[in-house]
Amino acid sequence: MSDTALPARLAEIRDEFLELDEPDRLQLLLEFSQELPDVPAEYADHPELAERVAECQSPVFIIVTVDDDDRVAMHATAPAEAPTTRGFASILSQGLMGLTADEMLAVPDDFPQSIGLTRAVSPLRIAGMTGMLMRAKRQVRAKRSS
Repeated sequence: MSDTALPARLAEIRDEFLELDEPDRLQLLLEFSQELPDVPAEYADHPELAERVAECQSPVFIIVTVDDDDRVAMHATAPAEAPTTRGFASILSQGLMGLTADEMLAVPDDFPQSIGLTRAVSPLRIAGMTGMLMRAKRQVRAKRSS
């Protein structure tokens, strides 16, 4: 993984995964999938505001907000029948929540490869999580330049 220090919550999540054996890591991912926060009502009623993550095989949509204090929130939807993808979306939603825009943009692009699931799930699924992170960063950059 890149040398950039991870924000505390993402480091905690990564360490939770790495402390477990591979089969238990999948169980933890399933637990994260059940903890995906609901999208706030102002976005749930306007799906056109969310961006489809084309890198994901399942229909995943994200919207990233940056508030007046420069704090980031990533909201995501992913189908219940896609627990791996939901788990990845939940990890990012929970791990990025409350970071400053600069902290979020500094998250290493290879974070998805660092949580110890590269042998347990397909490369396509890891690429999907990477796509979520890249699109979230792009949305933050776009919001900062507008």
